[in-house]
Amino acid sequence: MGRKRRVFTDKFKAKVAMEAVKGVKTLAELASEYQVHPNQISDWKKRLLQNAPEIFSGSRDGRAKSEEELTAPLYEEIGRLKMDVVWLKKKL
Repeated sequence: MGRKRRVFTDKFKAKVAMEAVKGVKTLAELASEYQVHPNQISDWKKRLLQNAPEIFSGSRDGRAKSEEELTAPLYEEIGRLKMDVVWLKKKL
């Protein structure tokens, strides 16, 4: 019979990974404290370090948006407003 796989929250993973990055405790100590396999903690730490630059990219979802991604919705709204003006002029 297989072991039941535990599901960890992103917040929990980040907490454990940050503890591993700090290096105050060994992976074995963290594994014992949080009841997680040391390899799992090592993987979370690696992912945290690899993705850290995205945190500072200026976007809430963790990735920088291109100029086109930023301006496209604005141009769409301008187009809608122009159509509203044309419709209103025809009504008047």
